[in-house]
Amino acid sequence: MKDLPKRFGLYLILTRPAAGYDRCAEAAVAAGVRFLQLRMKGEPRAHILETARRIRALTLGTETRFILNDDPELAAEIGADGVHLGQNDAPLPQTRMRHPQLPIWGLSTHDEHQAAAALAIQPTYIGVGPIFATPTKTTPDPVLGLERMGRIIRSTPIPAVAIGGINEANLADVLYAGATNFAVVRAVCENPNPAAAIQRLLEIWRSKDQEGGFSEAGGVSKTGGR
Repeated sequence: MKDLPKRFGLYLILTRPAAGYDRCAEAAVAAGVRFLQLRMKGEPRAHILETARRIRALTLGTETRFILNDDPELAAEIGADGVHLGQNDAPLPQTRMRHPQLPIWGLSTHDEHQAAAALAIQPTYIGVGPIFATPTKTTPDPVLGLERMGRIIRSTPIPAVAIGGINEANLADVLYAGATNFAVVRAVCENPNPAAAIQRLLEIWRSKDQEGGFSEAGGVSKTGGR
C-alpha cells in the first residue's frame, strides 16, 4: 500500500471492549479513525470470525482500514484490509506471497535491531513498543521508554505506530518525544463511552499538530511550545 501517509494519528486496537466490538467499531468509523485492528487472542476461531465479519461490514467503504491480528488466512477469508504480525508469527515475506490480496501488512518491532531489519522486508507500517508497561500481553516485551521510542521512529522511513500503555495522560509526551501515530487498547476499550474516549485522544493529537506541526523527522516541532 504505497499511498499510506507517514502520519495518520490514532490506530485503535479492539480487545474485549467494555462497550462491545460493534459499538467501538462504529465509533471509530464515525470519528474517521484510519486504522482499526481486531485482536482477540485466545478466543475460539468461530467467535473471531463472526466478530470480524461484523466489523468488516461496518468498515467497508469507509476511511477506516480494518486489520486483523495474527491470522492472515482469516483476514483473507473475510476480505480485511490487512493483517498485523508479531515477531514470533509466520515470516512476513512468505505469508505475503501466500496472500497477495491483502494490501496492508503490519509488523511489531520491539527494539532498534528489529526496526532496522524490517527495512529489508518492507511491511506497510511497523509498531514500535511497548513504550510504557502494559498488561495486555501475557509475556510483555521490555519497555522502551519515550527517548528510545523517539530514536527508533525517527530512524525508520517506514510509517511507525507507537504502542504500549498510551492513554490521555501521557499521549502528549509520546507525541513530543517523536511519535506521529499511536495505538491504544485500554484507553478506549475500557471506557463505556468509546466515542468520547476516541474524541479526547484525537483532540490531543490535533492540538499538538496545531501548536507547531509535526517535524519532518517525526514528532512535534519544539517551536510550537509544550
